[in-house]
Amino acid sequence: MKKIFTISICAMLISAFSAQLKAQEIIKKSGYTLSFESNFAELDPQLKKRLIKTFFEVYPKLAKAYNPSTIKEVKFFVDTAYKGVAATADGKVTFSSIWMTKHPEDIDVVTHEVMHIVQDYGRSVGPGWLTEGIADYARYKFGVDNANAKWSLPALKPEHSYKNSYRITAGFFAWMEKSVKPGIIKTVDASLRDHTYTKDIWVKLTGKDLDELWADYVKNSEV
Repeated sequence: MKKIFTISICAMLISAFSAQLKAQEIIKKSGYTLSFESNFAELDPQLKKRLIKTFFEVYPKLAKAYNPSTIKEVKFFVDTAYKGVAATADGKVTFSSIWMTKHPEDIDVVTHEVMHIVQDYGRSVGPGWLTEGIADYARYKFGVDNANAKWSLPALKPEHSYKNSYRITAGFFAWMEKSVKPGIIKTVDASLRDHTYTKDIWVKLTGKDLDELWADYVKNSEV
């Protein structure tokens, strides 16, 4: 009986290990590799396909535009335990299964998160609002289906500031690209990656500091 019980336990462990292996899919395309894992049994197969498709559509474009030396192997993990929207660290993007279920149309959460991989600032000397603003600017510029997700740059309000981060900052950056200096965000992004960024870079690139640029933006915020 004890021998049978031991064999049963081993069989269960082997079965569980096999199931874990089956939960991982490795996709290679155009020099990039995506490892896809999920502990969410109810993940819609079509949503999974869209997450993978979006990665291979946007990541090479982001790499070409901002950081050709970015890593070539990325991991996606849909996690039932994660309570946020998504988070990125060490080349791995963790997506909340709850968010995916409630917002299956928000496919460009992929674009924002993999931009963080491309950014690769390491010991960044830049502020957090700048990092997140650049990531949302990348989503605005390279997103594959922002409209269906009802995601857009917000209308400017009196209480807004460039330090609000995310879409508010992204709107400011989109305006800069159009009305002040095309390519400025790419330059600032590069300075963050090589750790030369200081607030003086805005003056060097435009002749005005951030507060002066924001004042101009408030006067005419059309993008």
